[in-house]
Amino acid sequence: MLEHAIWHTPYDSMAYPLSDDRLEVVLRAARGDLRRVEAVYTDRYTPHARPERVRLWPAGSDGLYDYWRGSMKLQYGRFMYYFQLEDGEMRVFYGEGGFSERPPQDEPWTWCFQYPCIWYHGGMDDPPGWARDAIVYQIFVDRFANGAPSNDPSRTSRWGALPTPRSFSGGDLAGIIQRLDYISSLGVSCLYLTPIFLSSSNHKYDTIDYFCIDPHFGDEETARRLVNECHSRGIRVVLDAVFNHSGYEFFAFQDVVEKGEDSPYWKWFTVHGFPVRTRPKPNYETFGPGIWQMPKFRTDNPEVRDYLISAAEHWTRTLDIDGWRLDVADDVDHGFWREFRTRMRRIKPDILIVGEILHDASPFLRGDQMDSVMNYPWRELCLNYFARRRIGTAAFANGLTATAMRNRRQVQYAMWNLLGSHDRQRFLTACQGDAARLMLASTFQFTYTGTPYIYYGDEIGLEGEDDPDCRRCMPWDEEKWDFKLLQHHRSLAHLRAEHTVLRRGEFASLIADGPESPFVYARWDDDACIVVTLNNTEEPREVDVGFVAERMRNTHGLERWAGMPMETVFWLEHDGDGQRKLDGLPAPASATGDGRGQRAIRLPAMGAAVFRVEA
Repeated sequence: MLEHAIWHTPYDSMAYPLSDDRLEVVLRAARGDLRRVEAVYTDRYTPHARPERVRLWPAGSDGLYDYWRGSMKLQYGRFMYYFQLEDGEMRVFYGEGGFSERPPQDEPWTWCFQYPCIWYHGGMDDPPGWARDAIVYQIFVDRFANGAPSNDPSRTSRWGALPTPRSFSGGDLAGIIQRLDYISSLGVSCLYLTPIFLSSSNHKYDTIDYFCIDPHFGDEETARRLVNECHSRGIRVVLDAVFNHSGYEFFAFQDVVEKGEDSPYWKWFTVHGFPVRTRPKPNYETFGPGIWQMPKFRTDNPEVRDYLISAAEHWTRTLDIDGWRLDVADDVDHGFWREFRTRMRRIKPDILIVGEILHDASPFLRGDQMDSVMNYPWRELCLNYFARRRIGTAAFANGLTATAMRNRRQVQYAMWNLLGSHDRQRFLTACQGDAARLMLASTFQFTYTGTPYIYYGDEIGLEGEDDPDCRRCMPWDEEKWDFKLLQHHRSLAHLRAEHTVLRRGEFASLIADGPESPFVYARWDDDACIVVTLNNTEEPREVDVGFVAERMRNTHGLERWAGMPMETVFWLEHDGDGQRKLDGLPAPASATGDGRGQRAIRLPAMGAAVFRVEA
């Protein structure tokens, strides 16, 4: 037994409440090392009482480690526990005190892991329930639709002209209202808008006034109408908050520029000497090196905290929005976000709080700050697998496990799984214009755990390199649209809406055995099971139905579904030009899959099949 690879800690993603009396625990071990894992537990105040036992089951592998998972139940939620580990040759007991050849007897209080009391962790909230069912559509406001030319900036470019860092295109809130029927037709249920508050830029990430909507976008009445129109269609609205930094023209910073240390606001920022200067480089902290237009806030200052959070409170109440996306969230201190969450939840208990964090965000996702983040590590995996072809199926599946195990399971269902955003090269461009790759990636996106996230225009084939090219205008000339790609996204949204298990079910990888292996995985709950098969190669591939059934029999929770008949509910195939032939339709000759009839699922090149397993 490789004891040096075994790890558990009674915090964060390895021990967390599922309810008032149930605790989920995760144990890590070297890949293939253990055969059986049990958690042995009791009430921490009755350490010598007869303990309870629960078996842990494999939850996935990241290539180096296996992860074992199970849940313990106690009436009072005061847990003291250790693990019993077996590798087929020896049995070892593992607790906070290390490893032992026998169960703890003399000092169980100090040797065991402890989770003192679930209800003491009341600040560890789960994401709002509606987040699991959401499909997000992101709009970069200046580039989506111009509904009120009268409020255009004086130097507005022709609609559709290639963007530059400083160009304006005239998109506004009225334009979004006019296109809500189109947005609704995509099956989306959450609209995320980039910043709408007063700013001198096209992106509005350099806020001048946190209490004023930019007049080039509209006014408060228009914003309220947009939210109301969205709500009437069952679409929630998330706004963008920039609390790490302000714009150079923000009133408090201008007061510091004018008065120096005599300004009551100079402690709102970090200024390295007076007078304030911008060249040759700013002598104050900024969003990034040399970006003088964006002075960085000191968010540990109570006055700054109250001002910024008050602005969020104002718009949450005034517009009745449903969430906030927080710009460069990991550049802001944890205390700020804890206060932000507390004050937002007082106004709206089911408000969604999402951070922009480009890497492992687990310190912000413990239940006391953010509900979710933009899942850039997940996007990078998809880029390397579907678009760039740099990794194979096994590495892709391992990467999914590695990213998933960073956070509590509740968080995984709310993660914003994006393929594109306003800060990155368009996914279709990364695919070198190959729509088949984007279709396959989006099929995975809509059938995997988490929230599918569409960046405006991706659904009709809009391309673009890195910022600012990825912020092109939405083309409303439908002759420029890829209608097959559009219908593909609509079909996926319908599939996800029809099958609750795709939104709320468990996930398990079934087949990912080599670089060019099909990727086969299951989503299931007590009432339903879906099996998804993806072929990320340029050649047809076959999936052995009996092998799928065998893997299901060996996966905890899937045993009852193994070998049962499977009905095709979604099919993706492309013709010689890379265009889809069938989408959302059964493929009668290609997949039966009950283990008694046809023994193989024949997947076309760059194709996919989604099956509903019959009980």
